[in-house]
Amino acid sequence: MTSGELTLGAVLVRLEEREREIAEQAEETREQITRLAAVLDELGRAAEEVRITRKRLLELPDPGPPAPSASAPELPDGAAYQEIMTVFAQADGPLRARGVCEAMDLDPAPNNINNVRLKLKRLTGRHILTEPEPGLFTLPCP
Repeated sequence: MTSGELTLGAVLVRLEEREREIAEQAEETREQITRLAAVLDELGRAAEEVRITRKRLLELPDPGPPAPSASAPELPDGAAYQEIMTVFAQADGPLRARGVCEAMDLDPAPNNINNVRLKLKRLTGRHILTEPEPGLFTLPCP
């Protein structure tokens, strides 16, 4: 054997190895394509279901505005909140924090006013009271 034959033999062996590698990669790629095609089919079915659902919903009559919630907002714990609600139940109109303090027989000191204002804001956040203008609180209209 000559050195040219060895080189040719080595090249042929290397080509056979490369051919096997390519065949394995091609098979893996075919498997990936099969898996991706299945995923694509499933996504197509899901999209069709969404289209059908949307179509059916659009065919339904308009139910109108949602009904108001039957449950009343929950009052925070604490006797002060009960007392504040009593003040508003007896009030003739909107009140400011100072007026609530006076109705509760609290000294209208800045600390008391601020504490009551915080409670009024919390009640407003829970939709138990409304604040038609800054610092003015009232019961919501029915």
